Amino acid sequence: MANTEDTQLLSADRPGSYLNGDSIQSHSGSKSKMSEGWFTHVDKFLDNLRLRNELVRQFFAELLGTFMLVLIGDGAIAQMQFFGGTALGAGFLNVNIGYAFGLMLGVYFTASVSGGHLNPAVSLAFCTLGKLRWIAFPVYMLAQFIGAFLAAVMVFAVYYDAIDKHDHNRTVVGGTAGIFATYPKAELSWGVGFVDQLLGTALLMAGIMAVTDNKNSKPPNGLEPIFVALTFFAVGISFGYNFGYGINPARDFGPRVFTAIAGYGSDVWTLNGIQWWIIPTFVPFLGAPVGAWVYYLAIGMHCESPHRGQGDHAELLEAQAPDAAEKSM
Repeated sequence: MANTEDTQLLSADRPGSYLNGDSIQSHSGSKSKMSEGWFTHVDKFLDNLRLRNELVRQFFAELLGTFMLVLIGDGAIAQMQFFGGTALGAGFLNVNIGYAFGLMLGVYFTASVSGGHLNPAVSLAFCTLGKLRWIAFPVYMLAQFIGAFLAAVMVFAVYYDAIDKHDHNRTVVGGTAGIFATYPKAELSWGVGFVDQLLGTALLMAGIMAVTDNKNSKPPNGLEPIFVALTFFAVGISFGYNFGYGINPARDFGPRVFTAIAGYGSDVWTLNGIQWWIIPTFVPFLGAPVGAWVYYLAIGMHCESPHRGQGDHAELLEAQAPDAAEKSM
């Protein structure tokens, strides 16, 4: 009887199991022992697959989350281009929605493991705030670049026939390279491009800080990724014209490397003789810390801590739990 009860309890914890109370009771005690033993072996096997090193777990989480972000975002750009959407019409709105949903899913996938940064500029900003160890920063950044690169490979594979039909020569200006990386409008100057990426990334990071600040009016637990995605969407629909969706070095540089390999030529680096790739690759590393510290100095440090009176008020960002504060792109 004890064996039967133990096995029933085991099956109850396994959704979708073929075992149920009636079938177990009809089996002999030896059969129940056999089933329980099989599950024990499966549990041991799965436990052996579990990654023990925290940085390794975070690496794969950031890789997967960034892959999800860029896969859905670049896929939305490809659909817009091949369906004939215009940059100022419904097609561009679809791209903004696609990237917002990609970010939301990516953060939900990874938040409990790595915080769901999905953006090396965001990771750097959290390092400057003391919310991420500096030793983890290169791990996060490498994972994010690899995830974005692999996503570009998948989008290229899925849309290969369409790309070959519409842009057989693999062009940059007016071609399909814009599916994978950002390229400036013809009239854009270097200075305006710098300000564009600085402001966009700062706004994104400030929004992330507000959404995840326990001392402020943050959304209910579990809804933070939705509001982070809405912040991302707001930046895109306001400042997406000049450079498209930059504000993320991994999202831009990883796919840009892939396009260089895939036959788009040197123009992916030196469009019209100008090294435009430098702006979306490096400026966000300045913009995100600026946005984070502007929020903290203007708002965050002045909010009353929920732990006030318990001796913790002097701690800078104690109210922002690491697993919540790092839920961002």
